[in-house]
Amino acid sequence: MEKHRCGWCLGDALYEAYHDEEWGVPVRDDDTLFEFLILETFQAGLSWITILRKRENFRKAFDDFDYRKIATYDDKKIDALIQNTGIIRNKLKINATISNSQAFMNIQKEFGSFSTYIWAFVDGKSVKNSLKSYKDAPANTPLSDIISKDLKKRGFKFVGSTVVYAHMQATGMVNDHEVNCFRYDAV
Repeated sequence: MEKHRCGWCLGDALYEAYHDEEWGVPVRDDDTLFEFLILETFQAGLSWITILRKRENFRKAFDDFDYRKIATYDDKKIDALIQNTGIIRNKLKINATISNSQAFMNIQKEFGSFSTYIWAFVDGKSVKNSLKSYKDAPANTPLSDIISKDLKKRGFKFVGSTVVYAHMQATGMVNDHEVNCFRYDAV
């Protein structure tokens, strides 16, 4: 018998694998949280499948999302990234990635980890929604508005409420799997 999946991922093997293995699984390690944050910022205005297809290219281009290294990128590295056809070549988003890595480390210094900071917004527990269809999922919420505002206050860029909500979904802060999806209770 075929497993029921959320409707947004159907028909693409890469999308289905991402849905089945990663999307909505609670992420508590800073390295993965940073990777998703950067991918979500590059996704702004584009489809997530576009980013997924370029994910390995992003990993190579951005030193496996090592925020310590990214924080030190210079003009030469920025120019190389702008020339890299394997990623989204948006100079504003590239520059934001550098400043976001610096802001990310500032949060680590203040809270001990980015995970401690971000998960505190949901008291350390995933918010479990009850969506019948993925189309019922909001693009943002009052909570993503609050987190977005706080991140911006701390120097982050390209972290509007919609980007933040997508990050919350991807990292399991919010469970927006459809209630009849086989992953709904698993995550």
